[in-house]
Amino acid sequence: MEVQEPSDEELVHRTQNGDARAFDALVVRFSPRLYGLVYNMTTNHEDTNDLLQEIFGKAYRSIRGFQGKSSFYTWLHTIAVHMAINFLKKRNRRRTTSLDDAENGIENDPVFLEATSQGDPSESANLGELQKKLNESLMKLSHEHRAVVTMFDIQGMPHAEIAKILRVSEGTVRSRLFYAHRQLQNHLHEFIQS
Repeated sequence: MEVQEPSDEELVHRTQNGDARAFDALVVRFSPRLYGLVYNMTTNHEDTNDLLQEIFGKAYRSIRGFQGKSSFYTWLHTIAVHMAINFLKKRNRRRTTSLDDAENGIENDPVFLEATSQGDPSESANLGELQKKLNESLMKLSHEHRAVVTMFDIQGMPHAEIAKILRVSEGTVRSRLFYAHRQLQNHLHEFIQS
């Protein structure tokens, strides 16, 4: 007989009643998607891991106040996006070096290197260069625009969900996406034309 996984709502309720293991189950369930979201905003594995700890810590401390007006997923992503944006603003104030420093670029990410190392070397070089340009272009977007691009284009979230997470209208989400896509096209125009 197959054991049914507890729902998010059940795990939240158990956590609110003091069951720390229920929260651990939520962390396991949501870590992969949150990792993708935060990494695509910070482009740094260490920063992402540190932020995830802080995000889940804040969620655990705040979970008693979660009333279920939105899904737990939306509530948790709201915390994650806002904490990531605040982190990026602080990092930008602290740091005067370029955002596309060698250690931060996705072109040095071991997973990316492995994925691009197979096949035709010239194809891999072109793909690597395109990824580098895309990464540089994403870093040129404002934090708010990068968050929308990450949620919509990379994580595949619908406009309505993004609007709830960012606490803005769907029209604002569409507007930010349009503006961000236009900026990305302008940044990548040179590379695509060559």
